[in-house]
Amino acid sequence: MKIKLFPFLIFIVVILIGAVLWYYQKNIYSKEALKLEILGPETCGGGEEVEYTLKYKNNGDARLEEPELIFEYAEGSLPIDRDSSRVVIPLEDIYPGQEQILTFKARVFGQEGETKTTKAILSYRPKNLKPFYESESTHSIRIEDVALTFVFDLPSKVSSEKQADFSLNYFSSLDYPLSDLGIKIEYPRQFEFLSAKPNGIENNEWQINTLNKSEGGRIDISGKIYGDIGEQKIFKAQFGIWIKDKFVILKEITRGVEIVKPRLIVDQRINGLSEYIATPGELLHYEIIFRNIGSEFFEKLFLVSELEGPFDFETLNLSNGRVNVNDESILWDWRDVSGLRFLGPGEEGRVEFWIALKDEKEDGVDYGNESYLKNKVALSQIQEEFITKLNSKLEIAQKGYYQGDVFNNFGPMPPRVDEKTAYTIIWQAKNYYNNVDGVKVSAVLPVGVNLTSNIFPEEEKDNFTYDSVSREIVWQVGDLEAGAGYSSPQKSIAFQVEFKPIENQRGLVATLINKAKISGNDQFTEIELESTALAVDTTLPDDDTVSDEQGIVE
Repeated sequence: MKIKLFPFLIFIVVILIGAVLWYYQKNIYSKEALKLEILGPETCGGGEEVEYTLKYKNNGDARLEEPELIFEYAEGSLPIDRDSSRVVIPLEDIYPGQEQILTFKARVFGQEGETKTTKAILSYRPKNLKPFYESESTHSIRIEDVALTFVFDLPSKVSSEKQADFSLNYFSSLDYPLSDLGIKIEYPRQFEFLSAKPNGIENNEWQINTLNKSEGGRIDISGKIYGDIGEQKIFKAQFGIWIKDKFVILKEITRGVEIVKPRLIVDQRINGLSEYIATPGELLHYEIIFRNIGSEFFEKLFLVSELEGPFDFETLNLSNGRVNVNDESILWDWRDVSGLRFLGPGEEGRVEFWIALKDEKEDGVDYGNESYLKNKVALSQIQEEFITKLNSKLEIAQKGYYQGDVFNNFGPMPPRVDEKTAYTIIWQAKNYYNNVDGVKVSAVLPVGVNLTSNIFPEEEKDNFTYDSVSREIVWQVGDLEAGAGYSSPQKSIAFQVEFKPIENQRGLVATLINKAKISGNDQFTEIELESTALAVDTTLPDDDTVSDEQGIVE
């Protein structure tokens, strides 16, 4: 009996083992059954639009439920069709044999030669199984070229403790307009920052809002470098784009400068002063002084001066030099100046010239809030750039009208004794080069002339006052930005006065308002500026409808 029972037990064990194997095979799953891949170009240009194709296919026998896709754009990418650089997408169930394709577009930013990697993760749960599985795929793209120009304009040799002027130039050839750009500079040790134009967020960081194709710019920087003779000083600059508060570098450049022993030094004086503040319309006397501080002799030198600013070259007066008509630079050579012919150790020479600044508004002027005169001087291998601050210029135009659209004037024309005639007075304030604050305009009304209550525009009434004792009118203009009245709208006000002539004014031309004065503080040079406009009388020279005869009191 026991012998017959043994085969039965073996049969039962085989059945149980088969059931376990069947159950195990039924419930295991290989994630290799889901094929996930990212397709795209292997190379691209910096800032170029790239399209990624994501493909996934269920090669298994089980339905994949609750699938979720995570797509992570490469660092430095700017998604075109998505709101975030990390996209989470819930998907429909993936049936056996089913294949799907998704596309993702982005502009990829980075440096030349840099590799950017995009990643995708697809999580899912096979039918009848509790655990979730993940399939992962990546795609790398190499940036071959960045169509941006970014260069240093920096001398290769400088003298310690001397001012060094250099610039960063940038230009875009990208078809795509760039925004949120930035430039950062890492100065060498013992560099003293002096100034920059334009001003940056910090002394070493600038923001560029928009840069279209074929557009560029320039940052001029002045500073002093300290160090030992022969020492190399390294300047490093980065040009990049801000993406999600991260600075992505597009271009990076370095440039070395060697500190050398000076042999020649050059200085400049204007009207006898090394530090001078110029004023529009002023005649300037330039002196360029050069000295040999080395131990060698110099012979047959040339000196070139290039002026930048609102100079009136028709007023240029120089004795020994000559002007290059192509760029209006001034050249002195050794044949005409003894100090250039031979300059021994410790010896000094000089050249000079006189030139006036323009006193009128210059068409095409690029008005900024800080204006300079520049003189770039080249002597042998020495190049110096001298910066002179330039005052702004305030102007006030004072005009009178009988006919006009501002107010309804009344009274006889010509004016008659003991009768009132109303006139419109208009003030127009203008400003040239720098921002000016605390601007005000004032004038005194003659006896017999009084204000009415009419002022235009209405919002200027609070800024307009009249002292009945001194008879002075004051208009508090406030701040005037550079170029007000030229590259930006001027500030103006109109007010009405009435004039009642007396007997001893019969047969005469009477004054309606005395000369007007405008004043304000130049924010850049910190100089108080002022100018005046002529008085207005009853002949009203700005009103074409009124003749000189109509300006005589009857």
